[in-house]
Amino acid sequence: MLERTRRKKRTEVTFVLPAGHPAGEVSVVGDFNDWQPGLHPLAGRPDGSRAVTITLSSGARHGFRYLADGGQWLDEEEADGHDGRNSLLHT
Repeated sequence: MLERTRRKKRTEVTFVLPAGHPAGEVSVVGDFNDWQPGLHPLAGRPDGSRAVTITLSSGARHGFRYLADGGQWLDEEEADGHDGRNSLLHT
């Protein structure tokens, strides 16, 4: 799930995964962090879900995916689109 808070020239995007899916560590990687695993790990929330918030420039398009332990790649079902390889996010 994606949660967004729009500001004047930026958008805060919170990437959220449900409790226990997938098991283990997960990070969000994309063109906004040069596809570097581990730079934006999802942290636990009181309800058991996991999330991380990233501030991005408004009016941009970004490709991203989730990377879980063991090299498992996951797409975001609620993304603004998919390009055949990545989930897409419009800020």
